[in-house]
Amino acid sequence: MPLSFTRSWTDPDLDQYRDTVVRFIETEMQPGDEAARQRGHVGHGIWRKAGEMGLLCTDIPEQWGGVGGDFRHEAVFYEEMSRRSLTGMNASVHTIVAHYLLNHGTEAQKKRYLPRMARGECVGAIAMTEPGTGSDLQGIRTRADRVDGGYVLNGSKTFISNGYLAGLVLVVAKTDTSQGARGTSIFIVERQDCAGYRVGRLLDKIGLKAQDTSELFFDDVRVPAEQLLGGQEGQGFFQLMGDLPYERLIIGVTALAAMEGAYEATLAYVRERKAFGQPIGDFQNTKFQLASIATEIQVGRAFIDRCVESLLSGKLDTPTASMAKLWGSEAQGRVVDACLQLFGGYGYMNEYLIGRMYTDARIQRIYGGTNEIMKEVISRAL
Repeated sequence: MPLSFTRSWTDPDLDQYRDTVVRFIETEMQPGDEAARQRGHVGHGIWRKAGEMGLLCTDIPEQWGGVGGDFRHEAVFYEEMSRRSLTGMNASVHTIVAHYLLNHGTEAQKKRYLPRMARGECVGAIAMTEPGTGSDLQGIRTRADRVDGGYVLNGSKTFISNGYLAGLVLVVAKTDTSQGARGTSIFIVERQDCAGYRVGRLLDKIGLKAQDTSELFFDDVRVPAEQLLGGQEGQGFFQLMGDLPYERLIIGVTALAAMEGAYEATLAYVRERKAFGQPIGDFQNTKFQLASIATEIQVGRAFIDRCVESLLSGKLDTPTASMAKLWGSEAQGRVVDACLQLFGGYGYMNEYLIGRMYTDARIQRIYGGTNEIMKEVISRAL
């Protein structure tokens, strides 16, 4: 059966904006996706085109170069990419970086970087994870030592989304190793003409093939004092925690959109593919599988939409956002796996959308805080 994908938070203006997003995706992004998967990144050109179309940093105020919309505009872009498994352009990380600047940066920092990010001239990344830390952000070893006029950064980061194309990286580092979380700070590092800053190899992932994910190295990188996010040491951990609901809801939103895309692709396939002289969609097993998938999507839509509405009203808390991330990523894995099974051997082929969706889905349970961490966060609120 066809599903109605109407969101409770949409309106005619957003529907028109969605049409614009879909046209951009289908004309500018989809044609180059296979080539991007082969080389491991989408290139800077598509970022600039998205900026020219007003599709980046849409919930950043106009005074800082953004569109002046809200989270719904961001969600529309993420949804339409996710439904097509177009994962190469990590606009969500880009926007999250913009939010760190908006919510915690100085006036000078916002003025300098936000307009460039909105135009797609400067791709944003955030460097938190290190080879030995994973989700344990308090265990980071990258250091920022004070020198005259600023700091010197030393350390390495890994699994950095947008790392290869990034022109601006927020680097999480220790400014005081004796203070635990209070000894953590965030530094704004520009890639251009930055001595000691080195981008490592593009990491060979099982999914997200078009998305650039890299190692970053900082060897005696000098950072002026005015590049300390917010201008005050020791605020890094609290700055990171402050934007968690926003970040984790994005994962829930994209997970549900991927489920919808997988369902639609599967429905079309089972109606056309025949076995034993009839469409496989006529078999009872297929019908029952699709019924379960449709139900899970509809139930999930109600919850995710409520979370979006809560975020818009400023009421989304970290435990609920963690539930959105936990449930969304787990359900995405179940649904895409069930859909792939209905494709049979063809589902295992990269040329089929469902095969790419399958490998792309797995990381959702890991990044943004592992699902084990989500359970810990939720359990503390019980």
